[in-house]
Parts: sequence; structure tokens; C-alpha cells
Amino acid sequence: MSDLLFGLAALGLGHLQDADIFEELTRKEQALKEGPVIPEEKDMIFDKKMVCPVCDKEFMTKCLKAGKTRFLGNDLDLRPLYEGIDAQKYDIILCPNCGYAALNKFFAHVTPKQIKAIKENISRKVKLHKYSGDTYSYDQALERYQVALANALVKQAKTSEKAYLCLKNAWLLRGYAQFLEEEKKLPESQVTTIRELERANLRNAYKGFAEAVQSESYPICGMDEATLDYLLATVAYELEEYDDAVKILSNMLVSTNVNPRIKDKARDLKDMIREKRKETKKG
Repeated sequence: MSDLLFGLAALGLGHLQDADIFEELTRKEQALKEGPVIPEEKDMIFDKKMVCPVCDKEFMTKCLKAGKTRFLGNDLDLRPLYEGIDAQKYDIILCPNCGYAALNKFFAHVTPKQIKAIKENISRKVKLHKYSGDTYSYDQALERYQVALANALVKQAKTSEKAYLCLKNAWLLRGYAQFLEEEKKLPESQVTTIRELERANLRNAYKGFAEAVQSESYPICGMDEATLDYLLATVAYELEEYDDAVKILSNMLVSTNVNPRIKDKARDLKDMIREKRKETKKG
């Protein structure tokens, strides 16, 4: 019996007399030793009700829960990384009734002319697969991106929107390849094919954004000039277009409109390119 709790019986709480008042603390200490519990992917998303701007019908789509994901940082080309989930899988909204699909940030913005084109060229012809399960698989997510790209072509979306779709598709393919490598789910040759598709999407994204900066006003896809320039430089680096990357970075470093933090990243990337070129010469 705990000396601290000896009087509980007289109060009708005798069942608590033998309790260890430090038991809860002990459990917390044990939890700290074991490390934080990573939520399952299904616990980091929820079903959100949407109204399609093309067919006006309601449907449900899976979205990330705000505050439930732990941000880990970014890849060099700004791909966001989260613990236990690939956010790119949930960035396409797809209406299962008419087949209209777009990135979350563009979904609601569609003109009457675009609606007409989507109904004629997508809604009347598309054959969508039905999804089941608590999460989207990578294959399902890739299919959603394909439908979104088809919609972008049909509605004659801005060059920047198509470029952003290609960039995010490249990020999704990168995550897919990493997942397959970790899980050893597919032969290496198939993973290589996915990596090649990632590279093709990066190339399209680079081409699209390079064209968009010539014809569109900032912000472009939510990015200011410095951010988009840095993104273009990193993608050029990943595509081994080192001359293009250095040209972009050099312009950033002499500009008075680029904040010091991005300039530091630009200097780091320029140093990486210098090292890569040295390695290439040695090889």
C-alpha cells in the first residue's frame, strides 16, 4: 500500500490505494525511449467534400490533414518531404462524375470556354477506374496526374500550370522509385523506367517554366521570381544542363532583389556544379 494513499479507503476509493503515483510518468519515460510514434498514412488524410465546377456535382476527395504531417525538409529542387507520407499523391483533385481533374490550387479556376472543352473532350470519353481503400497507391496517384494533364491540354491551361503538373509528377515518380527501392517491390529495370519518366517530366517542367517566365506575370504558381529562378537552376542541374544553371545562378547572385537566404542557396548550388565539372574532367 502506498503511504501517500492510505486514507483513500475511508473515502470509498480503496481500489486506488495500491496505485503507483509515478506509473504515468514511467509510461511517458518509456515512450520517450521508444521514440515518437509515426502515424499511418491513412491517419494523415481525410475525405473532403467538393463541388465540381464543371458538372456541379458533389464528390469526395482525399486531402492531407493540416497539422498531422511532420515536415522534414526539401529536396534540392524544392520537393517537400514529410514523415510517413508522400504529399504529391494527394495534390490532384479528380471529379469521378465528369473526369475533370487539376492540381488543388487550380481546380476551382475554370472558365465557361474551358468547361465546354472539358465536357466535349474529357467527360464524354473518359473511363475512370474506381478506387477503394483508405489511401491512394502510387499507381492510382499517377493515373490522377495523367487525367489532370489531359484536362490541362484540353482546356489550354497556362504554360506554367502544365509545367507545374510535370514538376509535381516528376516528384511523385521520384517518391515511387524510392518506395520501390526500399520495399524491393519491382525489378531494377522497372525502377529505372520510372526514373527515366521522372527525368522526362523534369525536362518538360524546365521547358514550360522557361517559357512561362517570358510570357506570364509573377507570382507564377505561387512562386516569386527568385524562387522560380532557383527552381529552374536546380532542375537544370539535375538534367546536367550546367551552363544553363550557372547562367541563372550568376544572374541571381548579382541581383539586388534576391533575399540573402536564397542567394546563399544559389552559391551552394554553384559550388556543387563546380565540383561536378571537376569530377567529370577527372573521369
